[in-house]
Amino acid sequence: MTATQAPEAPVDAAEDAVFSVRDLWKVFGPKADRIPGSEYAALPPAELREATGCTAAVRDVSFDVRKGEVFVVMGLSGSGKSTLVRCLTRLIEPTSGTLAIDGEDVLAMDRARLRELRRHRTAMVFQHFGLLPHRTVLDNVAYGLEIQGLSKAERRSRAAELVEKVGLAGLEDRRPSQLSGGQQQRVGLARALAVDPSVLLFDEPFSALDPLIRREMQDEVVRLHREEGRTMVFITHDLSEALRLGTRIALMRDGGIVQLGTPEEIVGSPADDYVAEFVRDVPREQVLTVATAMRPPLAGESERGPAVRPDATVSAAIEAVSRSGDPAARVMDGGRLVGVVDHACLLDVVAGTSATDGPAAPGTPDAPREVTL
Repeated sequence: MTATQAPEAPVDAAEDAVFSVRDLWKVFGPKADRIPGSEYAALPPAELREATGCTAAVRDVSFDVRKGEVFVVMGLSGSGKSTLVRCLTRLIEPTSGTLAIDGEDVLAMDRARLRELRRHRTAMVFQHFGLLPHRTVLDNVAYGLEIQGLSKAERRSRAAELVEKVGLAGLEDRRPSQLSGGQQQRVGLARALAVDPSVLLFDEPFSALDPLIRREMQDEVVRLHREEGRTMVFITHDLSEALRLGTRIALMRDGGIVQLGTPEEIVGSPADDYVAEFVRDVPREQVLTVATAMRPPLAGESERGPAVRPDATVSAAIEAVSRSGDPAARVMDGGRLVGVVDHACLLDVVAGTSATDGPAAPGTPDAPREVTL
């Protein structure tokens, strides 16, 4: 999709949708159920509180989370992002709207079905770890499997595999108090993975970590997604984290989605002044791809210059041109010349003067992006 204000969602969910959300509201207050669809629905937050005593934490939100993607929900404090992710498994009950997982109506689930959803089909990684202090690393990781009723031998074997996967081999018998913050978060991640959920839900999991450890944990998410292709919904207030991890990003403000798109669409074609201000300091060349900067090749340009892919970042093309000493790089897609990027094209992107709302690059992968901000 192009980077425009979030469009009205179609009635039918996308075929590959894991979560499908339509017209979702969560309103807190004495008249909560009267707000959606009423004359109060369009009021700004302060006016809504004054007129009704209610707060709309999630306002008329619609989106699909596609299988295998990292769907990032980003916004400042109070934007509604954490409330939204909790609505997905009814840890918070939505006020109105529709919500489905793999086509099944989540709002119609009884208690037994909700337990199954939370224990088997989804798993959440929290900001403050939520580890059991009296249990070892291995037993913390195995906790969800214990709840599922697996035998002690089965759950400890599975937990040992996950401890190694997240880089904690050798620490199985330590208690949480003996671990660093980053190690504790790895335990939380392993515990979530242990139940083999369809969807991993991350609620600002790294915001309490030091910058270097936070970077390590982002690397871990990128690696796990690359290896497993698991569907993830990731909540963050940090733009650089969203751009680095997200296949698509939903940017929230005052409970609503201001823009929904790829990192490239968010940075290259902001939907409004709010989004433009949000991304103003982002190094565009590290997010935008060569496909947005290239021009048609001229005669004789098909044989000279380094080759780059359409989905390579502009910064990668700048490095390739700089190293080669050639005036331009050839944009090659499957052995076919599809364009050229020269100094002028590349400088336009850096300066923010290029047109970046063209079609997406062929073969652009749906995977976390390697962005350094």
